[in-house]
Amino acid sequence: MNILLLGGGGREHAFAWKIVNSQNCSQLFVAPGNAGTAAIAKNIPISPIDFPALAEFILNNNIEMLVVGPEEPLVKGIVDFFQNHPKLGSLPVIGPSEIGARLEGSKDFSKIFMQRHGIPTAAYETFTKEEIEKGLDYLKKQSLPIVLKADGLAAGKGVLICHSHEEAELNLKEMLLESKFGQASSKVVVEQFLDGIELSIFVATDGKSYKILPEAKDYKRIGEKDTGLNTGGMGAVSPVPFADEEFLAKVEDLIVKPTIKGLEEEGIFYTGFLFIGLMNIAGEPYVIEYNVRMGDPETEAVLPRIKSDFVNLLYAVGTRNLSDYHMEIHEFTSTTVVMVAGGYPGAYEKGHEIIGLDKANKGNKSIIFHAGTQLSDSGKVLTNGGRVMAVTGIGPNLDLALQNAYQTVSEICWEDLYFRKDIGQDILNLKIKSN
Repeated sequence: MNILLLGGGGREHAFAWKIVNSQNCSQLFVAPGNAGTAAIAKNIPISPIDFPALAEFILNNNIEMLVVGPEEPLVKGIVDFFQNHPKLGSLPVIGPSEIGARLEGSKDFSKIFMQRHGIPTAAYETFTKEEIEKGLDYLKKQSLPIVLKADGLAAGKGVLICHSHEEAELNLKEMLLESKFGQASSKVVVEQFLDGIELSIFVATDGKSYKILPEAKDYKRIGEKDTGLNTGGMGAVSPVPFADEEFLAKVEDLIVKPTIKGLEEEGIFYTGFLFIGLMNIAGEPYVIEYNVRMGDPETEAVLPRIKSDFVNLLYAVGTRNLSDYHMEIHEFTSTTVVMVAGGYPGAYEKGHEIIGLDKANKGNKSIIFHAGTQLSDSGKVLTNGGRVMAVTGIGPNLDLALQNAYQTVSEICWEDLYFRKDIGQDILNLKIKSN
């Protein structure tokens, strides 16, 4: 079939790589794509939130399935748009309805949903600008550290962990009164800090049935040993050794099943991926957040481990026939290292030529996924974002997978390049201690 994929980051290059390797894909288009997707598919210069232009392209190019990568078009109602389209109402669209997308688009909505369905999560209260004094009083009664979350979308940067009451009060004022994260912080969720080990679970669902994909752990901080500012993600590892069968069974029973059942009971249309950010606290799972799409860079670590046909999975989700799909997973370990522009997540430069791509990864033990890249008029690959590339190493164990990832990373360069050198080291240290 002809497939249209929306987005232009590392997640979308990983999706594109997986889709074009399926016998069930005739042609893949990516809107807008990047230099990596341009090498394996046809990039289309249409914004993922320009719904009328996307509809025209779909009609003119016999597109038989639409796969939505990023969250913004989902939160803005792309699924509802096509469901209500006079000619495209039956088009399989991979993603939830606008109401379903509020699980990510509003932290307050997701917390209320969790409460309603008995899903374990941190205690919280939500405050608006008009409730600032009430919010400040609430902060004084909380134990440290205190978590502040912008209610809306903030590109992965709207979560603050405050280690003093003064810091929490200052940030709450900046978020509510000074729009620190724009419209996203017009409401702020003040949340209990959960002390444990973080990981992510990924679920594909057609709104009735579900399949649990490989789990992953990502690394959000810019600095090594998880220091510095939050980013969209600096690396990922899959599988996660501390998520054993007993823990994953609890996740399925206490979180996945009631979430899918809750969506169905509330009549929320949901055909797509559900990313569940979790905290493992002494073997018990608690939900930190929902995302309504696959994570980035977790996707770059998770998708290589899916052995069964990925287009079949997508189509089963989009046509609500997921119960018939058989999921197969590779046993190997995959580790992703994100290479970023110097200065990220603050100000950074674009347009630097990326050197070494033609010679990197000759051993075929890693996969290079483009994120913030573009082609120059002369065909050179240039940096075009904060997170520029994600290199996924594959190996029979974590140590070898990391070696393969970092070997390829060492073969690629551009001016003012930065990456973390400690991805996966905490897990290796855990394993060493347990041995």
